[in-house]
Amino acid sequence: METTQRAGEPGAAERRRRELLEAADRVVLRDGPKASMNAIAAEAGITKPILYRHFGDKAGLYQALAVRHTDALLDSLRAALDAPAERRRRVEATLDTYLAAIEARPQVYRFLMHPAEDSHSAERGFDVGLHSAPLLRRLGEELAEVIGERVDLGPGGERLARIWGHGIVGMMHAAGDWWLGERPCDRAELVTGLTDLLWGRLATAGNRHDGPGF
Repeated sequence: METTQRAGEPGAAERRRRELLEAADRVVLRDGPKASMNAIAAEAGITKPILYRHFGDKAGLYQALAVRHTDALLDSLRAALDAPAERRRRVEATLDTYLAAIEARPQVYRFLMHPAEDSHSAERGFDVGLHSAPLLRRLGEELAEVIGERVDLGPGGERLARIWGHGIVGMMHAAGDWWLGERPCDRAELVTGLTDLLWGRLATAGNRHDGPGF
């Protein structure tokens, strides 16, 4: 039985929270959008009220998992953007990194982006869209920051970088969702097609003289 956290033991509380998120990950990998708080509590070897104590409700758990997976994805995207290669190759690598991530863990992706049609009655009303939209906005802002600090877009460049950042994330999300569901082509073909669509002005824009280059 889990005991109440003592004052002065923040490390133990953080470890326990991480263990519970890892248990939730295992259930999500198995059940996808159908993952329930009951199943997650059982996987963690605790009661459902204890799970609520840590996360509040399924929305709280969802948010914690979204942050966990978004952080990891952003780290991978930044690594692709910083790779020593010419610009088009880095654009392709960044798109491929995103698509590879959702392909490798499709159940996690579906849990984060798609509601379960037959969710348990106690969990009905959980609005995935309400929580996935901030996740996509965060990705858009992060990408906008990368573009803005690297590419010389001239007057209004900061605003244009945000347009591009959110537009690219929207494109990746919509195309990736369609591709993951239908598999109409292999990943490499999709990456090439999306890069061709993006290339336009990005191919001709210069690097910022005070930035790390792109």
